[in-house]
This record gives sequence, structure tokens and C-alpha cells, in this order.
Amino acid sequence: MRVRIKHVITYVICIAIPVAAGMISAFFTSNNMMIFAELNKPPLAPPAWLFPVAWTILYILMGIASARVVLSGHEKTTQLIELYFAQLVLNFLWSIIFFNFSMYYFAAIWLFVMWLLIVIFTVKCRKVDMVAFCCFIPYVLWCTFALYLNIGVAMLN
Repeated sequence: MRVRIKHVITYVICIAIPVAAGMISAFFTSNNMMIFAELNKPPLAPPAWLFPVAWTILYILMGIASARVVLSGHEKTTQLIELYFAQLVLNFLWSIIFFNFSMYYFAAIWLFVMWLLIVIFTVKCRKVDMVAFCCFIPYVLWCTFALYLNIGVAMLN
């Protein structure tokens, strides 16, 4: 029973961290979100309502993945968690760079570095925990799409 409580607490904390990071980032950028609606966007740009839905799901999946890595006890856990937090910090700051400072080209470079860390984390997770690996696949795909959108916005504005 004690192990189950530890697991539940680990999952709650690990899910709360990216969700909180997303909420705080959204708070810092909320005043500038209307600017995004006025920007020229590339083809396939989704409606604005999809972004918070997608990010909430992704943050929950990120939390599940990080909890599984933490609970795996694998020898690469520390390295993976460092990668995880590095990409999470880049994730947090990207929206501020993009929305608050309107530095679209710099944000694209920033997002590319973040994407690289996400891919590295995902590939390394495959050897540690397949569920964590699978939880990060949608994140890799969404960030690939986000990079397309970011570059498109940079070129069109």
C-alpha cells in the first residue's frame, strides 16, 4: 500500500509541474494573445481554441512520462529528468519570447532547440519506459507542427 501512495504522489507532482508551468506561462502571455489573432498565419493554422486544449493534454502526457521515468529506477533517470526539465524551461520561455516580445525568428530557433531536446528525451525514453516514450510522441509531433507555424508566422509578419 505504501508503494502505491508513493506512486500516486509522484504522478500528482509530475503532472502538476508541467501543467503549472503552462498555466504560469499562459498568465504571462495572456495580454498578448490577441496580437496572435491578428497575425498572418501559414496554411493549416488551427483555430485559437485548439491551442489550450492541445497543450493541456500534452502537459498531462509530459507529467505521466516524467513520473514513469522517475519511478523506473533506471540508471539513466537523472540524465532523463535533466533533459526533461531543460526542455520544460525552454517550453515555458518560448511563449514569452514569441507572444510578449514578438521575436518570431528567435522564437523559431528557440523552439528548434527545444524540439531537439524533446526528441533526444523521447529516443532515450524508449530504452527506459515504453509508456513514457509513447506519451512524448504527440509532444514531438505537436512541436514539429508548432515549429512550422512559428516559421510561417515569422516569414509572413
